[in-house]
Amino acid sequence: MAHTAEPAKGFLGELRDAVTPRAFFLVVAVLLLQLGFITSYVGALHHPTPHELSIAVVAPPEVAPKLVGALESVPDDAVRASVLPDGDTARARIKDQKIYAAWVVDPTGTEDALLVAEARGPAASTAAEGIVTKLAASQGRTVVVDDTVPLAKGDAEGLSAFYLVVGWCVGGYLVASILGISAGSRPANTARAVLRLGTLALYSVAAGLGGALIIGPILHALPGSIAALTGLGTLVVFSVGAVTMALECLFDVVGIGLAVLLFVVLGNPSAGGVFPPPLLPAFWRAIGEWIPNGAGTSAARSIAYLDSTNLTVPFLVLALWAVLGIAVTFLAVARRPQFGRPIPPEG
Repeated sequence: MAHTAEPAKGFLGELRDAVTPRAFFLVVAVLLLQLGFITSYVGALHHPTPHELSIAVVAPPEVAPKLVGALESVPDDAVRASVLPDGDTARARIKDQKIYAAWVVDPTGTEDALLVAEARGPAASTAAEGIVTKLAASQGRTVVVDDTVPLAKGDAEGLSAFYLVVGWCVGGYLVASILGISAGSRPANTARAVLRLGTLALYSVAAGLGGALIIGPILHALPGSIAALTGLGTLVVFSVGAVTMALECLFDVVGIGLAVLLFVVLGNPSAGGVFPPPLLPAFWRAIGEWIPNGAGTSAARSIAYLDSTNLTVPFLVLALWAVLGIAVTFLAVARRPQFGRPIPPEG
């Protein structure tokens, strides 16, 4: 029997069949995500300028107010100055992450010391050195830099902690994305959600331990407790993965894009890895410590170099993201007619 040939659809007809409205929307979303990536990274990192960089002054009482005034007169609120009683206090404040640098004046000579901590970010130390050296020179004084917390030999630019956390974040959203793509963006029931989150938890432990071993005894890039870094890595991976899973439950495949927006486009440049927060523009400076990337980077540096000081806030931030991801995932499963693209139960 002869078959009647289908009429030619023409270019527009073929285009409508080839590019569905859903595909068109996703392509536009990817384009916007790409442009956002460029804007965020370049916007955050192209012109580092200090803003309220904390520098303390250790000087005789008759000199200290003048130096504080000079520091605070640097344009654009570049410095937040304070006075400390002695060099030992200044060193302790630097190691406690209360200040970035301290200008210690020699009352008997003209050569002062600038205490810094390269481990908190070489860029901050360089900025403090530039500011203090210029002010000291205007008063006929010189400055010698004293690095109170130097970087490890294998961490030459101070970026190892940041890249470690980036790797953990990548693992978190990738494994959640793979689970969603392979088994449905939303678990079919509460039991499936528990199993999926349990799988994520096991993966997070393996990823945390693997990262800690690579960065420490294998590559010798960071010092610090392997157990503490493993715990940190586990929490970073799980928090990022749980939030990605929740976004998939709510928005299907678009949730993966939202996770990339959150943890890559916004999270990485604001994390303080390349430039510490006082050198970032206002927007990225404001959000950095509240996203897992920034919280994780700060905690990793503290564990490696700063005797695990100031860990409460970063760990609370990570825990809150994890709890949020778990809660939204279970909520989406409980309201499954409204959310997601579940895979039918077996049987």
